[in-house]
Amino acid sequence: PEPAPPLVRPRRHSVRAQILAALRQSLLAGELTPGEVYSAPALAGRYGVSATPVREAMQQLAGEGAVEVVPNRGFRVAEHSVRDLAEVAEVRAMLEIPAVIRLAGAVPCPERWVGLRSLAADGVAAAARGDRAGYAEADRAFHHDLMSLTGNRRLVAVVDDLLRRARRPAGGPRPRPAELQADAAQHVTLVDALSAGEPERAERVVRAHLSLARHRF
Repeated sequence: PEPAPPLVRPRRHSVRAQILAALRQSLLAGELTPGEVYSAPALAGRYGVSATPVREAMQQLAGEGAVEVVPNRGFRVAEHSVRDLAEVAEVRAMLEIPAVIRLAGAVPCPERWVGLRSLAADGVAAAARGDRAGYAEADRAFHHDLMSLTGNRRLVAVVDDLLRRARRPAGGPRPRPAELQADAAQHVTLVDALSAGEPERAERVVRAHLSLARHRF
């Protein structure tokens, strides 16, 4: 029999994924202003695509709390309050601290820490350059992979969502270079504690790390 014609759906999804990534970067870089309303056609013109993948990507961002739907107009970039960020940080602490304590004594394969150590080094390098967006991505990747070590996909998905909700646009308060570097160094210290199998030390480090999360992005 003749092979079925290839589906075009994966390509459409690929375009949507690319636009979603570009929109997230624009939000973090401050290219999309909090409180401003943007239409899908206008953004489509900026990215050189049709309005459909832009609209789909913005709907996903609305589900993540990054934008708000404005009927018949488009999407308003969300303005996160200090309370919003504090609540996200609190929920992250409830999830990540117990997970880290378990990981410190439960992961038997030393090689599993190699990837985390590499991501921690990426964060240190980005912080040293003063690359706020680069550090935000390194931080996201580090915590994603850290939670992935638990083997709990739902936990990973929830923490990923919280990390996205916690990101501040570039127009918000910016951490000083020394603060960013200290934050990055905590990743390295956490990996040291995990690889040494020291749950109490790992708990202290991650607790201090997450207590500053509301001020970073």
